[in-house]
Amino acid sequence: MISLQPSKGHLLIAEPSIIGDISFNRSVVLLADHSEQGSIGFILNKPLDYYLSDLIPEIETDFEIYNGGPVEQDNLYFIHKVPELVPDSVEISEGIYWGGDFAVVSELIKKGLITPSEIRFFLGYSGWDAEQLEQELQANSWVIVENSYKKNIFVKSYNTFWKEKMLELGGEYMLWSNAPENPSYN
Repeated sequence: MISLQPSKGHLLIAEPSIIGDISFNRSVVLLADHSEQGSIGFILNKPLDYYLSDLIPEIETDFEIYNGGPVEQDNLYFIHKVPELVPDSVEISEGIYWGGDFAVVSELIKKGLITPSEIRFFLGYSGWDAEQLEQELQANSWVIVENSYKKNIFVKSYNTFWKEKMLELGGEYMLWSNAPENPSYN
């Protein structure tokens, strides 16, 4: 089911048929970029067992780290909603920004001037080569929806995010909202 065309700022909702894919099963991905060359996004609902202080000890905080996707998982990425504080940010859409000067971000976090509701960190990203995402859409791997949360997306509960999107999509998706993540548990 292709509902919208992929575009920066849209959400990719994993179809229930993506079972067994560790990265994308029940994922909600924010598309940070989409062009003829390919697409980049970050999985919003897959926290890891790491905090920012585990990766950068001089930043003593409990900011969660999320699995952004299977590409370059040894690199740290971030999206935020405070471009006025973070130089060199790139707007994704409607108040959500990608990247910027990490040295500035580090200092702002140390001073308590950025909160977890304003920024999210990821190890890795989700990436698609030219036409790859379109092929996955044709194969019914994803549903594209508008980001109705805009810049408030950071406060969505990762535990229920995918389920909520299934309920919003309605119809047969509602059945999947209560199905176990692993069907063999049923």
